[in-house]
Amino acid sequence: MKKGTLVLLGGLLFSAAGCQKSDVKKNAEPEWISLFNGKNLDGWFSRGKATWEVRDGVLIGRDGMGHLYAEPVLSDLEVKGMFRISEKGNSGFYFRANPPESNPDGFPRGYEAQIDNHSTAHTGWLWKPGKPTGQAKALLTKDNEWFSLRVKAIGENIQIWVNEQLVTEFADSEYSQGHFAIQGHNPGMTIEAKELYYRSWGDRTR
Repeated sequence: MKKGTLVLLGGLLFSAAGCQKSDVKKNAEPEWISLFNGKNLDGWFSRGKATWEVRDGVLIGRDGMGHLYAEPVLSDLEVKGMFRISEKGNSGFYFRANPPESNPDGFPRGYEAQIDNHSTAHTGWLWKPGKPTGQAKALLTKDNEWFSLRVKAIGENIQIWVNEQLVTEFADSEYSQGHFAIQGHNPGMTIEAKELYYRSWGDRTR
């Protein structure tokens, strides 16, 4: 084989290898990013009457209706964490949510993964403001017990997992971008969260 042919073949192989590496990087899943540092409320802001604190690595909300928003604003996203709610508690984890302009202390405008073990539209249901929207297949949680919650929203496709079981799948396009938020709903209840992580899927489709 001539020297020139060897050089050309080597160049083609190098180029192909480069394309493969580029494709792998492009199609790789995005990395998880910490949403809560376990020490304080840096990166969060509150609205409403609920009080929020951090104790022993746990984010805790008490004392009435209010919402704690995380600063990142995302469209296509995935988020996960551990949650625990007290007796008679009503809460939720919001995504693509924003404080209403007319009343910043009111209920967020966006989607909510319900956290409530006593409602008909219980933990794992998808809610829109004041309205149960996507039905969860089963209630898998109990008061005062930690459970995992994961949400993935790509375009109009929304999925919710509770304790790693897919309980809700729904298609809706009303809200396209916003914050994450945790809800405090009524006096006398406590909502706790820890190990919160998110990732942005950007323009990815899977």
